[in-house]
Amino acid sequence: MHSNLIDGIWRNSQTALRNDNPSDLDDVVGEYASGSPDDMREAVAAARAAFPAWSRTTPQQRSDILDTAGSEILARRQVLGTLLAREEGKTLPEAIGEVTRAGQIFKFFAGEALRMQGELMDSVRPGVEVLVSREPVGVVGLITPWNFPIAIPAWKTAPALAFGNTVVLKPAELVPGSAWALADILQRAGLPAGVFNLVMGSGHVLGPAMLDAGIDALSFTGSQRTGQSLAKACAVRGIKVQLEMGGKNPLVVADDADLEQAVECALNGAFYATGQRCTASSRLIVCNRIHDAFVTRLAERTAALRVGHALAVESQIGPVASEAQLANNLSHVAGGQAEGARLVYGGEHLKRTTRGYYQAPALFADCTPDMRLCREEIFGPVAAVLRAESYEHALALANDTPYGLAAGLCTRSLALATHFRRHAEAGMVMVNLPTAGVDYHVPFGGRKTSSHGPREQGRYAIEFYTTVKTAYLGS
Repeated sequence: MHSNLIDGIWRNSQTALRNDNPSDLDDVVGEYASGSPDDMREAVAAARAAFPAWSRTTPQQRSDILDTAGSEILARRQVLGTLLAREEGKTLPEAIGEVTRAGQIFKFFAGEALRMQGELMDSVRPGVEVLVSREPVGVVGLITPWNFPIAIPAWKTAPALAFGNTVVLKPAELVPGSAWALADILQRAGLPAGVFNLVMGSGHVLGPAMLDAGIDALSFTGSQRTGQSLAKACAVRGIKVQLEMGGKNPLVVADDADLEQAVECALNGAFYATGQRCTASSRLIVCNRIHDAFVTRLAERTAALRVGHALAVESQIGPVASEAQLANNLSHVAGGQAEGARLVYGGEHLKRTTRGYYQAPALFADCTPDMRLCREEIFGPVAAVLRAESYEHALALANDTPYGLAAGLCTRSLALATHFRRHAEAGMVMVNLPTAGVDYHVPFGGRKTSSHGPREQGRYAIEFYTTVKTAYLGS
């Protein structure tokens, strides 16, 4: 059994999580400890005890540890990528890319640990100076999702540690392997006992225990319903909170768009990573003159995609991550047809040489904005095409959603690109690029119900993982 890490000690539990390969249900990736509320309370207590010493380490000490961890992640990207592909279902190139990103994140925040800045200014009163500085928040709880098993734990853990916080990580129970590997790497990189703790298991059990144990801040990525519930619980307890809760992201295709480029952006954004990205472009809003040609060409390209085992060289799309997610996807496909949308291609459960959760990517046309296909985040390889009479109509459709994470536009017009960048109601805007695909050194986050609290990643991460102190110095 792969154990939880609490106060620098690997600890087993009474029960275990079985980590199955969605590409091959006869392949068990491993068994991982399923923690209890007592485990979580002990982990938070260990992080609390470790905080005073860790928060006062030098930036160089923290930087060296993060850099060591990042170097090992990069050096082992093939092995870690294979583990990730087996437990989550990403194709191997996508999995190796995610592991590479995790290593780069640790390298980046190794540098940020050395770039902490403050301000010294004159007071409005004579003989007084004002010093503004940043300090770590304290014990930070991290709850991460299953779709990015190492990248999201990395982009939460690395800044938390870089700025002097201690951490308790609760990864998604569906994909504990990558998080366990990250904990193992951090342990061997030289972190003192209690600075980083890993408690695997059920979110329903461990989430409330984490809040009740007395953390100072919570960073959560997951569903809107869970995020809103956590926000309320954190408000009552006075816990600083950061939430990323998904999206229903539009890709607008203007009449003047390059057809092949637009189709490639839609194909990548909607279907790669099996559509299991919060930035996936599940709403394709296509202007009237290019609409028919776009749907025809996208259907051809979708039909040519090769769905198969995540480790197979020929696979372009791996399986859906779980039986529950597959059932949800198939339910939405059936629901879209019942609502009157036209299924242009795909959507069915596929059989392959190994038992797995394989699904043909689904492309719908003749959709209307009120359909569930166009309102709810499906989190699978399902894309809905809406016809727009003009760019202005397309923009209105793009903004007609309670979500606001990412939005994309395909166009040859600089004027349209500029207008869209300014008027799209989203935290991130992509022009002539897939909506899914972001850099690790710039802020990540959305508007409306997609996000709450300070942005993640890049230099902006400091806003969540530190608190500002203002000191007045009299002569």
